[in-house]
Amino acid sequence: MESGSLTPEQRLEPPNTRFINTGIATIHDMETLRACVAYENANQQRVQILRRLEQRASKIRSRDD
Repeated sequence: MESGSLTPEQRLEPPNTRFINTGIATIHDMETLRACVAYENANQQRVQILRRLEQRASKIRSRDD
């Protein structure tokens, strides 16, 4: 399942920072999530965003079990 056509940059660097949570919440597959983690690690390295991505990964994993 693909999480839409948003790039990691579009999800994590929206024009309005209030949309970051929405960008993360709409990730539905591990491939997209890994791409977002890689993007964040390579660019901003914001601990809070990486934590949110980690929480999203846990939800995806528990859903897939």
